[in-house]
Amino acid sequence: MLARRLLRRLVLPGLGLVLSPLAVAGPLVEMWKDPNCGCCTAWAEHLEAEGFEVRLHDTREMRQVKIDRGVPPRLASCHTAVVDGYVIEGHVPAADIRRLLEEGPEVAGLAVPGMPHGSPGMETGRVDDYAVYSWQVADPAPEIFQRHIQP
Repeated sequence: MLARRLLRRLVLPGLGLVLSPLAVAGPLVEMWKDPNCGCCTAWAEHLEAEGFEVRLHDTREMRQVKIDRGVPPRLASCHTAVVDGYVIEGHVPAADIRRLLEEGPEVAGLAVPGMPHGSPGMETGRVDDYAVYSWQVADPAPEIFQRHIQP
């Protein structure tokens, strides 16, 4: 995991288009969602448009998926994903995931609790302020990773 982050940080940006096939295949996101959830599919499409590779897993056992991956109940949302060892819960923007991967903090993952309007996959015409939280395995108390405040 660390070696992959270092490679991405030190080698690939300097190579530009020389390795374009590698650059196109961005980080792999394993995502679990309810088979009938349209906003989850829209979030996956957001990530793909931002260069991530998304592997979808439809399941009706989302509660168990969250428990197995250590998502604190107060941070729960509709879908759960894993990228480069980090858990991503809910409608986290691709830019925040990229920042997480670049900085490599010692956290379990990122979460956008609930389903805020205007977050990726929740483009309903209404836009709410929301925060992206991080948490640690040993201390699941959330900390704000990024605020998304509308002008």
